Amino acid sequence: MENVSYSAADGLLTLNLKGHIDSANAAGVESVIQTLCAETAPKRVLVDCEGLQYISSAGLRVILRLKKAVGDTKLVNVSSDVYEVFEMTGFTEMMDISKAYRVVSVEGCEVIGQGANGKVYRIDPDTIVKVYLNPDSLPEIHRERELARTAFVLGIPTAIPYDVVRIQGGGYGSVFELLNATSFAKLLIRGEKSVDELVEMSVGLLKLIHSTRVKPGSMPDMKAVALDWADFLRDYLPEEAYRKLRGLVAAVPEDDHMLHGDYHLKNIMLQNGECLLIDMDTLCHGHPVFELASMFNAYVGYSELDHSIIKSFQGFSFETAGEFWNKSLRLYLGTDEPAVVNAVEEKAKLIGYTRIMRRRIRRDGFSTQEGRQQIEHCRAQILDLLPRIDTLEF
Repeated sequence: MENVSYSAADGLLTLNLKGHIDSANAAGVESVIQTLCAETAPKRVLVDCEGLQYISSAGLRVILRLKKAVGDTKLVNVSSDVYEVFEMTGFTEMMDISKAYRVVSVEGCEVIGQGANGKVYRIDPDTIVKVYLNPDSLPEIHRERELARTAFVLGIPTAIPYDVVRIQGGGYGSVFELLNATSFAKLLIRGEKSVDELVEMSVGLLKLIHSTRVKPGSMPDMKAVALDWADFLRDYLPEEAYRKLRGLVAAVPEDDHMLHGDYHLKNIMLQNGECLLIDMDTLCHGHPVFELASMFNAYVGYSELDHSIIKSFQGFSFETAGEFWNKSLRLYLGTDEPAVVNAVEEKAKLIGYTRIMRRRIRRDGFSTQEGRQQIEHCRAQILDLLPRIDTLEF
């Protein structure tokens, strides 16, 4: 039948519905579906509605009876018009129904932000899209949407994603509306804002984030993540060094204050004089030493052996990045006292190098000269810092 095609494997029956399903052909469609169910005895049914243009009440009854026959029945790729019919009739409350994702292209678009899990592109003057590196990123997208909403409700200025799209060529993205928004990195590169001006604004926003408490379980615990980093290095550090590193992380007090987790100039936007955070999938809670470690890595740690990395990532020089990091740290701490600033910086560096070393081992291990150099550099820095640090608190 032209309105129905199918495939079956491993207990899954996939039905592809096309065209119009109404009183004129609903009985025929149902007959085909019943025959397929009898022949394949599916445990699950996936109804792909990409080609379905219209469904009447007669077609809805076919879907309802299919759901009763096979409890695990889901509808996917439903167009907006057809989804509205399912929503109005209450079907979206009775079964799993997913809208089709519109397809957008980011080819030739400006990259205005970049984080650990994706890149942010401006696709038109009013709209940006975050493209996730993981091609199977739908769970990550929905998780970030919830984290962004949570932060917004708690008073953190952030762009809220309003749509999920498929990216031409593969993968998924989240769409945000950002009118007249420019990243701090771009403002610095263009000379529209000075380092000092951006430091003041970014530290002000950072303090707002760190003063915000979150409900238990609403965000990941950064201390638990850092403990995993330390445990990973057990086989790559002397036993005594590993034990001290892990002990320092374990001794960090539990803290329910919010952290961004990937705080740098490409993830802060200026829109009509207001600072906005983007790239919210790294939101977590914990002691600020973990945030400072992430910032040290973004501005210094990742580029320490190859200064071109910060240039390609942020668009400005390693020297400018170092200046921004140092001024941000002093303003955040509220002091220029070298002993105080250096002590906190060393705590951040210890966590930062731990993260980089683990990341490099996991990505390419010891297979390249560049990788071996970075791993050994981090190892040497960790072993140098550990004897001078008795606590990660400040």
